[in-house]
Amino acid sequence: MRILLVEDDQMVGAAVTQALKDAAYAVDWVKDGQTAIEAARAETYDLTLLDLGLPSRDGTEVLRAFRTMNRQLPVIIVTARDAIDDRIHGLDLGADDYLVKPFEIRELLARMRAILRRQGSGNAAILSNGTISLDPATHEVAHGGGAARLTAREFALLQALMLRPGTILSRVDLERHIYGWNEEVESNAVEFLIHAIRKKLGASSIRNVRGVGWMVDRSC
Repeated sequence: MRILLVEDDQMVGAAVTQALKDAAYAVDWVKDGQTAIEAARAETYDLTLLDLGLPSRDGTEVLRAFRTMNRQLPVIIVTARDAIDDRIHGLDLGADDYLVKPFEIRELLARMRAILRRQGSGNAAILSNGTISLDPATHEVAHGGGAARLTAREFALLQALMLRPGTILSRVDLERHIYGWNEEVESNAVEFLIHAIRKKLGASSIRNVRGVGWMVDRSC
């Protein structure tokens, strides 16, 4: 899943970016309001984490712009502004949640999962096609009576397939779920990850459609 992080503080942004990557999210990190608006126009995101005190365009302006674009993009405001009026204003402008700094990263991730569940964006309690069951909270996967834990990128790739069982995803589709803007796409990364997942779940867990891409079977 792809996240837009809008945060001008270098230390906070770097820490959140790393935590999101560790949790198997692809992250695009921008540091000012205008770039955030341009990014949302150019790319499709599953969720945005939005600071309010931003250069060029304040976070409230960014949120207004998102909603003017008629986007259903979920937004969590993450800010040091803790006054009750600020919270009410942000939620009334269309934010889905409001989290005050400093915060526990575990709480942020839990709030993200809750919003994505409500949006139907793939963070259901368990993703299953009747054969494979994937837990977004723990990155554990069950298959054929056994269980395994996936790495962050293995999880990100399998989650992308499990969101659309029966649909073939190309290499580009899968890379988009694994890598953010500033990350170098490693050669044969998709094949390497699929090989690793198959070793844990069995060769039939992910099907290859030669020359097109990969898929998991539809729900049984």
